[in-house]
Formats: sequence, structure tokens, C-alpha cells
Amino acid sequence: MKIETKCVQGGYVPGNGEPRQLPIYQSTTFKYDTSEDMGKLFDLEASGYFYTRLQNPTNDQVAKKICELEGGTAAMLTSSGQAANFYAVFNIANCGDHVVACSAIYGGTYNLFSVTMRKMGIDFTFVSPDCTKQELDAAFKPNTKAVFGETIANPALTVLDIELFADAAHRHGVPLIVDNTFATPVNCRPFEWGADIVTHSTTKYMDGHGSGVGGCIVDSGKFDWTKYADKYPGLCTPDDSYHGIIYTEKFGTGGAFITKATSQLMRDFGSIQSPQNAFLLNLGLESLHVRMQRHCENGQKVAEYLSGNDKVLSVSYCGLPGDKYHHLAEKYLPNGSCGVVSFRIKGGRAAAEKLMKNLKVASIETHVADARTCCLHPASATHRQMNDEELVAAGVYPDLIRYSCGIENADDLIADLQQAFDKI
Repeated sequence: MKIETKCVQGGYVPGNGEPRQLPIYQSTTFKYDTSEDMGKLFDLEASGYFYTRLQNPTNDQVAKKICELEGGTAAMLTSSGQAANFYAVFNIANCGDHVVACSAIYGGTYNLFSVTMRKMGIDFTFVSPDCTKQELDAAFKPNTKAVFGETIANPALTVLDIELFADAAHRHGVPLIVDNTFATPVNCRPFEWGADIVTHSTTKYMDGHGSGVGGCIVDSGKFDWTKYADKYPGLCTPDDSYHGIIYTEKFGTGGAFITKATSQLMRDFGSIQSPQNAFLLNLGLESLHVRMQRHCENGQKVAEYLSGNDKVLSVSYCGLPGDKYHHLAEKYLPNGSCGVVSFRIKGGRAAAEKLMKNLKVASIETHVADARTCCLHPASATHRQMNDEELVAAGVYPDLIRYSCGIENADDLIADLQQAFDKI
């Protein structure tokens, strides 16, 4: 099936006489006739459900749809995009290990890596998205376990050279993890360019209506963990916390990563997405291919308008021919990138705040990638915890505005921006 059909028909396939719409299994537990039946589930000898903290039928069907969209072999939903990124890294990196990450990433993810996970004993080296092959290779250490980046960075809108980062990761025997939230699989499928694990904040375009927080992890099934068994003992040696199971032996390269993340991390941390949110997410996925086209059309028109405004210092949008990442967008995002435009305004932080205050159609929110147009001053919000040096490294400046084009009429968005600019 084509991507558009997968958005609508993927995942849940009802049987004869079953509900056409995906059912919501709003239940914490599941009943069994015997203890032996349940014991097989705990031993991972049989498939099924016993407690929603680990798995739920509604969640699994939605995860299956996203897995199909990305072209992976296994997937799982999480309670948020933050949980997805944490699980994806922590599933293979332990205390004493090291991870290479692109510096131009979402502020919350940067803080997760640079502060919280460092407290857990995992070290991170941040590299520029514009680094050379030599600079990227120099960031690796003997204990490096993964490389992390975002297809389109939030809010800097840098475009990751996926092949460059994937080649470096594989030369050093580690997987590349790519957060594909802004592009979505409609516009980019990182597995096709060498990525091994993909994550999403499904809260954004996939849900698309600001109705439910969630995340997802998808495994490509292509990374051979057994080739580097000494580096990934959690996947290639007996798990004492789960009856001595060896995930790669029992579930192969296509299922080991997600099975371990579910049976071990979800069991212990419990960051499960609620079945109700998964249901809402599925509704959003059904129109994802239609909405992304409008988001990109609006983003392009707004970016072109801003680039011709004499009160704007600079515009970041890879769809603009003069953008620094336009050549990478032509390669990885030929059908469009996203509806998010970042721009710097003349007059600094005060001018940025005044412009946003006078917008009428766009609302000031911490949200992004929604059907409704919204905007944010990242230096005061999502990236507030960073110092000036870290802000610049992440591509976030005090005068930067993140403007997320919804699916309204582009002319109305431009008129709203113009009347706000007139008040500066």
C-alpha cells in the first residue's frame, strides 16, 4: 500500500462482524482461566495481555500502523515523545556508556541528555549538525553506544544529513536513532537513508489536534546487535530480571529491541500511553497525509512572506532556495518538510515578544505542529534552561520566534503577521 492508504487502513484490520473503528480497550487488566495461561505471558512464551502498564491492544494496533508507515519491524507507544527518546537511548546505553548527539535538537531532549541522563552515568558529546565527517568521527569513544539526531530540528529547523550520521554510526558499530517528529513518515522515512531506530512525539503532527500527549519508538530491524554482542549485553546475554531470556535469540534482530524496551523498561518505568490517547492518535493518523500537505504549503508561503519583510532579520525554512539546508531538504524531503518556520526579528527579544503579543490568529503556546497556528519564543520557554552558549549551539537566539503554520488559509496567516508587524 502507498503511504496515504497506510495512514487510513494500516494497523487495525477488523474481522468479520468486528467493529470497523479501532476499539478502546480501557482496562487495566485482562482475565485468564488459569495461572498457567498467565505464566506463559510472563515468560514471553505466548503473546497476549495481562496489564496495560506493559501492553494494551488499542496501543499495539496504533503502534503497528506507525510501524507500517515508517517501514519498520516492531514499534511501541509511550506516554510522550520525551519517554520515547529516553527509552530508545536507555534501552542500549547504561551507566558508564557514551552517546553522540546532534546539538540542534529539542530543548527538552537536550536537557534530558545533558542533565538527567548524565546523572544516571551516561555521558553525551554534542556535535554540530554541520560537522564534517572527521569532526563526527572524533566524537566517538570506545564506550559509545548510539548516535542521536532529529530529521528537522525543533526549533532551529536544521536538516540532519541522515546518511552522513548513519555511516559514521555504522563505522563505529552503533545504531543511529532519529527523531522524525517534524517530518513524519509522510515526508521522510529515515530507515531508507540508514537510520536504525526512529522516535516520534506523536503529540505533534501525528495527533495533529492537540488532544493527546504521546510518543512512539520504531525499530528498523536492520541493526545486527549480535555482531556487537559485547557492546550490547542487555540484548545479547541472559536478562536475569526476565527469566534469563536472551532477546536477540528469541525475537531476532527485528523484535529484540522493542521487546526488551517493553518487557523491561515499560515494566519498570511505566510510561505507557493511555488507550484513549492512542484512539485519538489513530484518528489523527488517518488524515496525516492530507494535513501535512497543507502544513507544508502554508509553511512555504509564510516563509516566503517573512523573507521579504524588512523587519525580519533572517528566516529558517528549508523549503526556501536560499536556506542553508535547502540542498539536504531536496535530498531527504523532496515532497515538503513541515509547517514550522523559525525567524529572527530585528529589535531583539523585546520586538519578538511584542510581535507575538499582537497576533490574533496565531496563539502563544508551548505546543507546535498542530492544525491550529501557534507560535513560541523558545528562549523564554522550551529552551529557557540553556545558557547563551548552549542556545547558540542549538540554533536558538533571543530574537527567534518559532511559528507553526496550521491548516488555515495561508492568506489569513500572512495578514495576521502583517498587522502584528505594523505595531512594531
